[in-house]
Amino acid sequence: MDRRRLLLVVAAVIAALGVAAVFMYARGADARAAEKYDTVEVLTASQDIAPGESLDDALESGKVQLTRIAQAQLLEGASDDSEPLRSKVALTTIYAGEQLIPAKFGAIEDVEARSSLPIPKGKIAISILVKDDGRVGRFTKAGSEISVISTLLDDSQHPIVTRVLLDRVTVLADGTQTVEPEKGEGTSNVTDASIQRLVTIAVTQEQAERVRFAEKGGELTIALLNDASEVKPGPGVTADNLFD
Repeated sequence: MDRRRLLLVVAAVIAALGVAAVFMYARGADARAAEKYDTVEVLTASQDIAPGESLDDALESGKVQLTRIAQAQLLEGASDDSEPLRSKVALTTIYAGEQLIPAKFGAIEDVEARSSLPIPKGKIAISILVKDDGRVGRFTKAGSEISVISTLLDDSQHPIVTRVLLDRVTVLADGTQTVEPEKGEGTSNVTDASIQRLVTIAVTQEQAERVRFAEKGGELTIALLNDASEVKPGPGVTADNLFD
């Protein structure tokens, strides 16, 4: 009889513990549901905001809106107040639907510091200055493959030899344009021959050294390549073999 009573007591304790566990789980579920479905209003992008674009311009262009976000999805720093982000610019592309957070905004100098060239592993980036008529017009773009051709000049600026310096390298950027003024003339009559551009390329250390040496002795031009182009360094062209 005592044994039966003991079993009944144990069963009652187990049942009580089970009820308590269910109660605690239910309370936790209620808390999780409240966190999931409680919403707050935050600033989000209604359209893509480009790197370098200020929040003021984005607001004026209608690229920012107030959106209700579940509490559980709220990002650190997100709010419905635009004042802390005023006069700042996007450091990276902010896509439509993203919450606006301080970590993605800063000064315009920060954008320039963050932007980086996709330099291949083992390579370095250098820029070479070439005349516009020696860079295949406007067809040279980031990702293009080019050959770099060197023409060495004597003291009278007459060509000594022209030869392929680098047979195939990748363009990382094609950018800054400058105008080389003609002697005794202004810049009103600007031609392709008087326009110079910086072309940034990915090279090895040895190639960079060769380019810098060649720059001091003459002019550099580039040739645009495709997958079928065949280019290889050779003896080059001089006055002696020009018409061979």
